[in-house]
Amino acid sequence: MFDKMIYIDNSASTRLDERVMDAMKPYYFETYAVATSEFGYSMGIEAKEGLEQARESIASSLGASAEEIVFTSGETESSNMAIKGVCAALKKKKGEHIIVSKIEDFPVLNTAKSLEKKGYTVDYISVDAEGNVNLEELKSKIRSDTVLVSIQHANQEIGTLQDLNTIAKICKEKDVLLHTDATHSYTRVPIDVVKTPVDMISISAHTIHGPRGVGALYIRKGTPIEKWMDGGYQETNRRGGLENIPGAVGFAKAVELVTPKENEFLSSLRDYTIKRVFDEIPHVTLNGNKTQRTPQNANITFHYVEGESMTLHLDMRGFAVSTGSACFSRSLEASHVILGIGGDHERAHGSIRFTFGRYNSMEDVDAVVDAIKEVVSQLRAISPLYNK
Repeated sequence: MFDKMIYIDNSASTRLDERVMDAMKPYYFETYAVATSEFGYSMGIEAKEGLEQARESIASSLGASAEEIVFTSGETESSNMAIKGVCAALKKKKGEHIIVSKIEDFPVLNTAKSLEKKGYTVDYISVDAEGNVNLEELKSKIRSDTVLVSIQHANQEIGTLQDLNTIAKICKEKDVLLHTDATHSYTRVPIDVVKTPVDMISISAHTIHGPRGVGALYIRKGTPIEKWMDGGYQETNRRGGLENIPGAVGFAKAVELVTPKENEFLSSLRDYTIKRVFDEIPHVTLNGNKTQRTPQNANITFHYVEGESMTLHLDMRGFAVSTGSACFSRSLEASHVILGIGGDHERAHGSIRFTFGRYNSMEDVDAVVDAIKEVVSQLRAISPLYNK
């Protein structure tokens, strides 16, 4: 069949960098104690030092201070912590109204739906055909009882980057807190909390060749937030549960390893993919903003064929990509993102997301485009929609 899988689904998760594993190993086999204070035993003190060095490194990457970083288990926990924690803190003082965009990733979208069931009012802001949030609608929806706006920095499926500076300015002027899920933009697109007055940021290690199961939440100093997960007094009593010290150290190392040169290379893979597909395959549509998108993402609809069929045929040829088709969704629903930008079910079902990482090459692009040309041609030959 094939010697090795060519993996082009790096927004789902990434291969761990060996240098990250090397940084983590001592905290599994040598300094494996829980983090203790300066009055504890030496191994615990060393573990605490490793954790705090990781915290400082991640804080520095955002222009934040170390005490504004809380380690979590990843994007899902970070976003739950941000939204539920702020809502609990401000419910009696301000109200029960929150705002999210229609194309948020599920940690934000389903947290909002969960709060809706508990009596909160949620406004879902629309986006345009390229996935850009309607800023005028956002302004008009903010009310006196709005406790939080949560708008992602980059979309998980189509890669569109939101104008976070303008969104933050609107929220600041309206005196409402802003959370952003930056899982798919963190380290790929600069975020500086000094220049951009966002109050909370969800980030995760698994999309940047770091370990799975570890992430962080940036919480601007002074942001009212209640502890939402009970347990011990870890993370300065903001999150209960034993700290994942090897994960935190690995996360910091993964952040350190991302460079502007690497991001430029990912952009070149993205652009080359789009060019070859549009030059060589008819009846295709680029999903997302043409210029304001993450460097690693190319999401394309191949009309008149099903995404799951393309994905399975590509898998048999040794390529891993993802689709917005309902058959590949655990909810059995077509991509809410493609539908949110005005696409119909046919466009959602025919969409393929190519997301590149550190271990991809131009040869990978050539190979997958050659394969998809063949697959699309074969599937269209038997497609009743195409033959019409």
